[in-house]
Amino acid sequence: MANAPHGGVLKDLVARDSHISQQLKDEAETLPDIVLTERQLCDLELIINGGFSPLEGFMNERDYTSVVETLRLADGVLFAMPITLDVSKGDIDRLGLAKGARIALRDPRDDEALAILTVDDVYKPDLVKEAIQVFGADDPAHPSVSYLRRRVQDYYVGGNVQAIQAPNHFDYVPLRYTPSELRAHFKKLSWRKVVAFQTRNPMHRAHRELTVRAARQRQANVLIHPVVGLTKPGDVDHYTRVRVYEAIMAKYPNGMGHLALLPLAMRMAGPREAVWHAIIRKNYGATHFIVGRDHAGPGKNSAGKDFYGPYDAQDLVTKYRDELHIEMVPFQMMTYLPSTDEYQPIDEVPKGVQTLDISGTELRRRLKTGAPIPDWFSYDAVVKTLRESYPPRTQQGFVLFLSGLHNSGKEKIAKALQVSLNEQGGRSVSLLLGETIGDKSSKTGYTAEERHQNTQTIASVAAELARAGAAVIVAPIAPQDHTRQAAKDLITHQGGAGGNFFMINVATPLEHCERTDRRGVYAKARSGEIVGLPGIDQEFEAPSFSDLTVDVTSQTVPEIVHSIILLLETNSLL
Repeated sequence: MANAPHGGVLKDLVARDSHISQQLKDEAETLPDIVLTERQLCDLELIINGGFSPLEGFMNERDYTSVVETLRLADGVLFAMPITLDVSKGDIDRLGLAKGARIALRDPRDDEALAILTVDDVYKPDLVKEAIQVFGADDPAHPSVSYLRRRVQDYYVGGNVQAIQAPNHFDYVPLRYTPSELRAHFKKLSWRKVVAFQTRNPMHRAHRELTVRAARQRQANVLIHPVVGLTKPGDVDHYTRVRVYEAIMAKYPNGMGHLALLPLAMRMAGPREAVWHAIIRKNYGATHFIVGRDHAGPGKNSAGKDFYGPYDAQDLVTKYRDELHIEMVPFQMMTYLPSTDEYQPIDEVPKGVQTLDISGTELRRRLKTGAPIPDWFSYDAVVKTLRESYPPRTQQGFVLFLSGLHNSGKEKIAKALQVSLNEQGGRSVSLLLGETIGDKSSKTGYTAEERHQNTQTIASVAAELARAGAAVIVAPIAPQDHTRQAAKDLITHQGGAGGNFFMINVATPLEHCERTDRRGVYAKARSGEIVGLPGIDQEFEAPSFSDLTVDVTSQTVPEIVHSIILLLETNSLL
């Protein structure tokens, strides 16, 4: 029998509102709307399918404050993670966001209306407090703190939602189960005990041995429940991971395991995240949940130390076990014994017995260099899939992003780089100059928002080319630091294996750019003939990050090109 949902009732809002879905869809066409971010989309999907039960919407200020401070909703029910809908001051004014207002929530991929939110309140959160309380520190080395600082808007909107439809998915549809569907599947197969395994990484032989061992000890079945929403930047893409999971499922004893995908946006919040994951798996019907060493940890903080202790997550889940009603299975570190060709928990290996392990860093090195990966560590089908998706560095694409003032020399550098990279061979080389894709005009005056949007379009095209293995050189002015950061995020996330992005700061002084401006653009800007020229009537913000800083007043173009080539060689891309 599947575990009872958290709070006692599965909040399947899609099923609850199915009889009025057409009425809600028609109403949505008359309402102001919010186009969701990728994280908000993941959150909404799990709100309306019941994965976040007992939530029925985005948290109002009372629930948000209570969860941040006490890990409980305002009514006292345990819930470890704030689930919020952030908006800007401009959104509030434009949409008329106030108590009682109804707002359509739209899918950013296809613009479909998914739900209608009835506003309960609009409030301004203390994001520093949220970072400290939820993630343990206001440290931008934590990916979710960085997300709070750079991408979350200043206000939150709370309120319950009515579901119009679930988001459409076109990938791995047979593996996407709602909580209701997965519970029905367990019931059909008479699975009374289910051990859920959370992962955001590829699985190898040790993971298979661990989960089989956990199931056999409890006379249970195994649910492999990987996250396919937002994970940690730099993680293996979900398409590759799901192919790996499908390959490894064939290695389980017949009828023991089942694979289902979870559209969760992880926060990498360690102990809190473990409690949150346990609640989610409980809602999906699992009776047991494996909690690993440093579960959902983001790695090192700014001081080079782990954000969380190795067993903090297990300790917090244990603390709340009487309320969670899902049994924690502590993750046992497994190691390979060549003498018996088997995996054993590391603390059960007799002293003096030889063991073998391959770290994640070593695995990435072997994938990068093409070095062999032994069959005791992983399965041939898994290694083949990883090698297909993660070719050696010399076959990976990359993006060189040159940012600088008009007439700073970035176009000359970009064109010279194209010639040099074509000489190197091995990749196609694409050059994206100008402020927009296909920009053949002499227009130089853009608003700050136009420049931002144009740069994101360029970054999107560059990411697609890099994913196909191309060397891509882009050279927009990109005067705002948040624009460059957004372009970097997009390219590292969508630019294929390696996420290879290099920021080149062309720091030629304004005085030189203006003095050598043969087209007279700066003169026109100073006379008011054109507006929106960075350095004159738009601020050019110095980059807060760069891989290389160059200046044509102190370096020749060939010297600059050579330094960029050396940067690529240092990163094993040439």
